[in-house]
Amino acid sequence: MDLLAQAAIFFAAAVFVVPLFKRFGLGAVLGYLIAGAAIGPSGLALIPESENVVHVAEFGVVLLLFVIGLELQPQRLWTMRNTVFGLGGMQVLTTAAVIGALLAAFDVAIETAAVIGLGLALSSTAFALQFLAERGELTTRHGRAAFAVLLFQDVAAIPILALVPLMSANATVTDGNLPAWLAIAKVTGVIVLVVVGGTYLLRPLLRVIAGTRVPELFTAAALLIVTATALLMSLAGVSMALGAFIAGMLLANSEYRHELEANIEPFKGLLLGLFFITVGMGLNLGLLTERPVEMALYVLALLGIKAAVVYLLARGWSMTPRSAKDLAVSISQGGEFAFVIFATAVAAGVLTPAAEEILILVVSLSMALSPLIALSNDALTSRLSTPARPVFD
Repeated sequence: MDLLAQAAIFFAAAVFVVPLFKRFGLGAVLGYLIAGAAIGPSGLALIPESENVVHVAEFGVVLLLFVIGLELQPQRLWTMRNTVFGLGGMQVLTTAAVIGALLAAFDVAIETAAVIGLGLALSSTAFALQFLAERGELTTRHGRAAFAVLLFQDVAAIPILALVPLMSANATVTDGNLPAWLAIAKVTGVIVLVVVGGTYLLRPLLRVIAGTRVPELFTAAALLIVTATALLMSLAGVSMALGAFIAGMLLANSEYRHELEANIEPFKGLLLGLFFITVGMGLNLGLLTERPVEMALYVLALLGIKAAVVYLLARGWSMTPRSAKDLAVSISQGGEFAFVIFATAVAAGVLTPAAEEILILVVSLSMALSPLIALSNDALTSRLSTPARPVFD
């Protein structure tokens, strides 16, 4: 099948499936995943192999991290520091520790258990924030807490992605035949180069380009910044997303921040959607029929552990039982960064492809169940808040 036909199938799947999921409040991310499953090997097999588009789709994640860096203003972080680093940090570490310890108890290797725990500790920013916004709950106590926790998770995803390759059994020798200390020095040098270059070169460059008043040139410059930093990190053997995140963070206080974000957004949305479609194509739906009870237990365990951890931490943060419950429900699902972390772990040899298949399906199912759990939570809250009718003899 030629590339043009593949592109037509990808776009058709997105255009027809995603709006339906948005219409029923299930979220665009889940729509992309189901669209991918429908056209992939487990579905209609319209595109049997997805390797031709995987690398292009992964660039969507790089652009996402650049935009997250742009939005990560130090002043904002400082204002919310107690909730972001306190509640957010405790949520990620505690959830990862609980899941990792359970897996280690079943003789899973420590490094594998750690990667799985960290990946599953993250929630879906795309789903949770959209869900809270649609319900007008972003300004509530649990809405603000959810935003802070998700912000920390987005930031935490960067070092997690950088750490995953170091957990590999072959991490002592990296970058060909370079010893570990020299490889670390190389990575440090590239990061310093990106930071220094971004601090002293990017703003003057953007000022000159903005002076030309050619909009498409500014778009090209924005993409150049992302691709150049991603390429430098890739050459150093580090996640491309880390370079994009650093570049975005360096421009967070720039006068061109909003213009950069506006120019990157269409590319980010399109390629990120393509990334989720390729993830959906890799969903092994046969696991649902082959091991239905086992898969159900995995999903319930993930939702239960995350909800319990979040609820207990929120109560410790002086939140009311109702706010803590609503917070737990809103961020108990798995997240989109789990797909990236597990793919990186497979490439590093920390995770087997078979384990990745199970984990991706579990995360996807947890996202699919989130709207239903939220509706059940609403019904329970309404029932508990309704005063009992008096009974007369």
